[in-house]
Amino acid sequence: MGQRGRQKGSVGIKSKEAILMVAAEEFAEHGFHETKVSTIVKRAGLTQPSFYLYFSSKEAIFQEIVHTFRNKLIMLTQSSRLEPDLDKNILPSKIAKGLSGIFEFFNDHRHLTKIGFFIASESEEIKRVIVNHITKNLLAEQQDNYFRQDIEMQTVAECLIGAIERLTITKLFTDEKNPQQLANEIVDIYLYGLQNHETN
Repeated sequence: MGQRGRQKGSVGIKSKEAILMVAAEEFAEHGFHETKVSTIVKRAGLTQPSFYLYFSSKEAIFQEIVHTFRNKLIMLTQSSRLEPDLDKNILPSKIAKGLSGIFEFFNDHRHLTKIGFFIASESEEIKRVIVNHITKNLLAEQQDNYFRQDIEMQTVAECLIGAIERLTITKLFTDEKNPQQLANEIVDIYLYGLQNHETN
C-alpha cells in the first residue's frame, strides 16, 4: 500500500471514530428515536454520504455501540477471575482491582455505558450475560476455597450487578466517588459484612 492509501485509511478510521463518538453522545443524551443521522454527521464535521460509507443505518451504528460495550464488559468480567492459590491477605485488593476496572471503564465511557447498561433494549440481556460470567468466576473461586461454601453464587452475582448499576448512577456519574473508592466499599461490604466485629 502506498503513502496515499495509508493516509486515506487513517482518515477513514478517524472519520468512523468521530461518527461513533458523536453518535454515542447523541444516543445517550437524546435516546435512539430522537437522534438523527443528520445531527451526528454535522457534529462530527462530516457529510451524510460519509456516514453511509461506514454504517448502513442509524440502527447499525447503535448496534455497533451496544456490541462494543458488551464485548468490553465481558472481557473485563472474565479477566477479573481470581487465580488459584492467592495469598488470602491480598484477596481484598485483587477483588477491588477487578471491580475498579469495570467502574473505570464506565467512568471513561459514560455515554457508551448509558447506552449499553441503561438505554438499549439489549441492556437487560447484557446484564444477564455479565451475571452468568460473574457466577462462573465466583463458583470457581468458591471451589478454590476463597469464599464460604454455603452461599448461592448466582444470588451474589445478581447483587453485585445491582450494586454496580445503582452506584454508577448515584455515585460515579455524579462524581461523588471515584472507581477505586466504589470498588473498595463493595469489597468491604461483601467480604466483611455489616456486623460490628469490634470486641468490647
